[in-house]
Formats: sequence, C-alpha cells, structure tokens
Amino acid sequence: MTQTLSCACGKFQVALVGDPFITAECHCNSCREGSKRLSSLPLSRPMTAANGGTPYVLYRKDRVSFPDGTALLRGYRLSEKAPTRRVVTTCCNTPVFVEFNGGHWLSLYASVWHDSPAPAMQIRTQTADLPAGTQLDEALPAGAWTTAGFYAKLLGVWIAMGFKVPKIDVAEAEPA
Repeated sequence: MTQTLSCACGKFQVALVGDPFITAECHCNSCREGSKRLSSLPLSRPMTAANGGTPYVLYRKDRVSFPDGTALLRGYRLSEKAPTRRVVTTCCNTPVFVEFNGGHWLSLYASVWHDSPAPAMQIRTQTADLPAGTQLDEALPAGAWTTAGFYAKLLGVWIAMGFKVPKIDVAEAEPA
C-alpha cells in the first residue's frame, strides 16, 4: 500500500510505502526548541500538540520517496553542528519531517496528514526533558522504559534494513 501526502498548497508530495514502524510524541529539548524557532516562519500547519510535544509518524527511509523531488524542501538546524534538521517546504512552509544525521528513519510531522487523520500516537518519548512542573495526561505510555523501548525499535528497524542509511538531499538554511 502506498500513501501520498502533500503540503498545504499541493506543490510538494511525499509517498509512503506500508505502515509506520511507530508513532511517538516527543518532548525532548531539541524538538521543543526547534518548534519554537520554526514558529517564526509563517507555518501552514502546526508542528506541536497542545501539550507542547511534537507528534511524529516514523518510517524507514527506504519506504519514503518524494515524487516531485526535494527542490521545494529546506532544512533548518539549531546550530551548524546539530545532529538533527527540521525540514519544511519552501512553497508554503509545511513542516514535513525531522531527520537525524546518520539516521535510517524519518520522523514525519503528524500534521502532514491533513486530508485524513494521522496514525494514532503510541508512546511519548523524552519526557524527562520536560520543564519542571509540566503535567501530562496518562493517555500514552511514557518514561525511561518507554524511551528505551523506542530506541530498541529503532535498532530493530535498522537491522531489518541491513544497516543501510539512505541519504536525502535537502538544501540547508542558516541555523534557525
């Protein structure tokens, strides 16, 4: 099964084969800071949930393609040496994905699913990074063991891919 999603204006598309290997709402410092910085762009869709977490739908890179290429994408890093980049479209500033240097997966923003509901979130990760006093509901599993299981899942997917790390060429913007 292949699913095609598009940016808000329809000029950019991403094609996904099969189902995601996991969905996760991330609360790490990097995701919170990245969302804060990118909110200075006139984003066409929100990147975060009401609780401040960032909902992602994770796919193996070998199951993601860009039918119209990547010319309409721009990557933003928190610093020149940041291990992650947040990628949005240049046509309408739709948040598309987060990519880790050397990563074998893409964390697609759940907001890319605008014509249909995004897959339901399964877990919360990196909740130890939440600011003091932040309270989350108990709708999703969270905590150190959940995050450890998440990393184990990433390793299992990488093994299934034969330890390959497909490259995605995206133009980089100045640090956001």
